[in-house]
Amino acid sequence: MRFPQLRIGHMMPKFPIMQGGMGVGISLSGLSSAVANAGGIGTISGTGISIEDLRLHIRKAKASIKGEGYIGVNVLFAMNDFAEKMKAAIEEKADFIISGAGISRDMYSWGRESGTPVISIVSSARLAKMSERLGASAVVVEGNEAGGHLGTERPLFDILQEVVEAVQIPVIAAGGIMTGRDIAHAIRIGASGVQMGTRFVASHECDAPLSFKEKYVHAKQEDIVMVKTTVGLEGRAIKNHFTEQISDNKKVKIKNCIDCLKNCSYRFCTMDSLITSMDGDCENGLVFAGARVHEINEILPVRTIINNLKTEYEACV
Repeated sequence: MRFPQLRIGHMMPKFPIMQGGMGVGISLSGLSSAVANAGGIGTISGTGISIEDLRLHIRKAKASIKGEGYIGVNVLFAMNDFAEKMKAAIEEKADFIISGAGISRDMYSWGRESGTPVISIVSSARLAKMSERLGASAVVVEGNEAGGHLGTERPLFDILQEVVEAVQIPVIAAGGIMTGRDIAHAIRIGASGVQMGTRFVASHECDAPLSFKEKYVHAKQEDIVMVKTTVGLEGRAIKNHFTEQISDNKKVKIKNCIDCLKNCSYRFCTMDSLITSMDGDCENGLVFAGARVHEINEILPVRTIINNLKTEYEACV
């Protein structure tokens, strides 16, 4: 059986697979265009890059599309430059905007005015209904198995059906999706598609440095830890020297605060720790990853990853 057709606004990808927007610098034009060219939906993370760099990555990704493909931008509501980044993405004609870490009425208004689909990342039926009412074109429901900052302690498949029953817009399942079997399970429950981040990090085209990808390939289940970041949320990361430094609410001296968050505990600099990893030092910076990262054992081309997911899906439906 073939994958069902996902439709969000004008977007009708070959496969109902959206690549998660991962910052800082993990999913930029390289990864997003590779996913779009392979038949999925690519996402550029706007976190931790300048507005001009965001514009350049959107243009580069769109120029790399061979045929029809879709490129969107993830902008976090928790960031001080949220509005400017969203407006820049709209001006560059991104195919969609996806946002988490809060909900803004303005973002739906800007989406309506420009004809740009706006997608909300939610973790409950209540937030999904609110997003739909405000004008979301779809919702990504993210369970506790996701990498990075988490909005819930509940597993994805405990939440998914509640969200599917609560809204009429497409529901994208996210958090711990790793195989075609997982996709089939989500679609049987009623999801219109899935979002995957962790699996695409271990790809040749991912914008992360090789040292970051190798952290994923070599991670064991016992290497996954929960950390409280300065955003005020727990995040899932791979254990390293930095996670030891910030364990038990310990503080790390901030070298140069750029005041990037609307609300920050200033216990350490989350942005600086992510940039450190992006620059290749994956022992002294945060390496966010999903709960099932230990299942990854090799770095593959994006197209191979998606073809494997298709084969796995077809084998169990």
